[in-house]
Amino acid sequence: MRAHYLQHVPFEGLGSIEVWLQDAGYEITSTQWYDSPELPKIEEIDLLVVMGGPMSVNDEQDYPWLSDEKKFIKSAIEAGRPTLGICLGAQLIANAMGGKVFPNSVKEIGWFPIQAAKSLNHGVFQFPGEVEVFHWHGETFSLPPGAVQIAESKVCKNQAFQIGANVIGLQFHLETTSSSAQAIVDNCRDELVEGEYIQAEADILSASQEQYSAINSLMRNILEYFYQ
Repeated sequence: MRAHYLQHVPFEGLGSIEVWLQDAGYEITSTQWYDSPELPKIEEIDLLVVMGGPMSVNDEQDYPWLSDEKKFIKSAIEAGRPTLGICLGAQLIANAMGGKVFPNSVKEIGWFPIQAAKSLNHGVFQFPGEVEVFHWHGETFSLPPGAVQIAESKVCKNQAFQIGANVIGLQFHLETTSSSAQAIVDNCRDELVEGEYIQAEADILSASQEQYSAINSLMRNILEYFYQ
């Protein structure tokens, strides 16, 4: 089994996902768009993970490879490959499959709760009623055709969605570890301005190991869901 991930900046890697993949015996390969934008053949991969990043899916003029990335994501989904998108990755999936990406009413940066969507269909991943997760986003998206909303929050309606049995997009980060939280703060602290849903650096980094363990466990549940 081969897992391939798409990485947009050096400081947003797999986090806890890497441990799960290693334990499950996957060969792990990647496309690092900022360095070596080479893509595998769709038939060579068994799982696609699309990571986060500070750019917008609409920034094709500044990042021309975004167009190729969206085409690759759409091809992987249409070929039936399990596909997971995180933050920017979820927005890329939504956009590649026909949704729109646009600024959210507020930025969410830090630890805030999300809730399971109220109208969950059977046959989709079941989130806990409410769970505190790690956010770092200023944009949101409309659901693409055929997608089902599976999580929401007070200030961002589409926090997670699912397409079919094996495509899930998460606006938030469940893969975050203490070291990856430090890395994103180090590289993006200019975004930590005053805002109702923007936590201070000290508050973000004071999260307990129990908080990281809880979101990493939920991340494992989602990855295992693909293979039920």
